[in-house]
Amino acid sequence: MDNFSLEMFDNFFEAVLRLRSIEDARRFFEDVCTVKELEAMSQRVKVASLLRAGRNYQEVSRESGASTATISRVNKCLMYGSGGYDLVLGEKEE
Repeated sequence: MDNFSLEMFDNFFEAVLRLRSIEDARRFFEDVCTVKELEAMSQRVKVASLLRAGRNYQEVSRESGASTATISRVNKCLMYGSGGYDLVLGEKEE
């Protein structure tokens, strides 16, 4: 997405890259995000992992609690996105 190359986003991404541990990440994201935002992002990563493992939508919904709309969006990103999920799931090297 071209919108993600905006300087204001780059500043945020640079801040994330300064995090060195899970504890650093917890502290930063606790300050930056609401609990609901963190739950949504965590759920999407779980959905991506389950889809990559070959689970169908019904199984993914049951195991993650995600709606079919969320599962569909994550699946679309897995298929046609920029490869971000693959990077965090360890399935793609850049």
